[in-house]
Amino acid sequence: MRQRCLPLFHAASAFALLAFSIAACASEPVVSAESKHRRNDHKGLIVIGHRGASGYRPEHTLESYRLAIRQGADFIEPDLVATKDGVLVARHENEISGTTDVAAHPEFAGRRTTKTVDGVALTGWFTEDFTLAELKTLRARERIPAIRPDNTRFDGLYAIPTFAEVIALAKRESNNGRKVGLYPETKHPTYFASEGRRLDGTPIHVSLGAKLVEALVAQGFTDPKRVFIQSFEVQNLIELRKQILPAAGVSFPLVQLYDDIYAAKPYDMVYNVAHGTDLAAIYGGLDANIEGGITGETLYGALATQPALNWMKANYASGIGPWKVNLLPRVALDPKVDYNGDGAAELATRNTGRVHPLLGRALKAGLLVHPYTLRAEESFLTQAPNGVAQSALGEAVQLYGLGVQGFFIDQPDVGVAARDIFLELNRPGRAH
Repeated sequence: MRQRCLPLFHAASAFALLAFSIAACASEPVVSAESKHRRNDHKGLIVIGHRGASGYRPEHTLESYRLAIRQGADFIEPDLVATKDGVLVARHENEISGTTDVAAHPEFAGRRTTKTVDGVALTGWFTEDFTLAELKTLRARERIPAIRPDNTRFDGLYAIPTFAEVIALAKRESNNGRKVGLYPETKHPTYFASEGRRLDGTPIHVSLGAKLVEALVAQGFTDPKRVFIQSFEVQNLIELRKQILPAAGVSFPLVQLYDDIYAAKPYDMVYNVAHGTDLAAIYGGLDANIEGGITGETLYGALATQPALNWMKANYASGIGPWKVNLLPRVALDPKVDYNGDGAAELATRNTGRVHPLLGRALKAGLLVHPYTLRAEESFLTQAPNGVAQSALGEAVQLYGLGVQGFFIDQPDVGVAARDIFLELNRPGRAH
């Protein structure tokens, strides 16, 4: 979004300075989200409750999603994996030892195993080895208790929700003219569709994209203004656009997520190259818009060029979801800084003051830009180039000022407050 009084990249400097100077209220909103979230004049800017309100409740629980909605999030984000009986459930990963109490269930001790997911060996318990009924006997736990000790008081209270239950929640919470949206992510789609096996050795062979669309259609949740579908992989998004969505008679905007553009690779490309798959049949003309073509070493950075972004926009993507640290590069601080005065120095980086050209290229291509993930805890924050610590609120205002249309945030009330500040600063007729 262009601000009203300055061109976009001139505006970036002004908003950066403003964001750095906003009071250091790391997690407390300046404007009450409750008083604002029913308004519909957000000028296309959205707040995405990352795994719900995961800064306040254990992630991917109905209570986390419900709190995000009540704090004013426009969209809630369920990560989706499949059970043994093919039901989509909301978990950050299919390996669930860190987010549930499965280790405390002796009846499931024999299901602990080691699997390779996207090239990484993981030991634990995996959703594809449990029926939905069995998963429903487990309870959610805080994933990062050392960082979010307050959330541990909710350990053991909440069940693992199905995607159908998340859809139903969004429908129930949509009232008084407000329509809550969903922003689901397919987790490890190549693993579930092609590579992964259950504990007994049988192939999983589940299309997460097909299951996702099937669930939305079954509940009549098909308004394209209320759904974004995202993935870190490319193949399943193209399959959604070219095959699954047309077959279901629906159309939703698709968002290409980016892992670290300098180090990470889209796993579907790694897998398909290794297995000699016909790349042209899968990726079409994308190969010709990547320097050197698609190989097993293709990084996300290959998708950050103008030709690649233009092709993605023309063929399948409505937006991108980049890692915020790639958009706003950081350098390490030595020593670390104790920002909140609790005696623990956890603020470890400083912004360089530069903005990666990926942002401008994506906007030029007509793509939405929704970076991830804003978090209010000190260990996730950074400093401004001048050494002033930046709160999550300041970071959010800065991102809006740079032209992004939304972001993923663990504390949705902070995101809503930032949007209110940004919109007030750009209110028509306001003196600048």
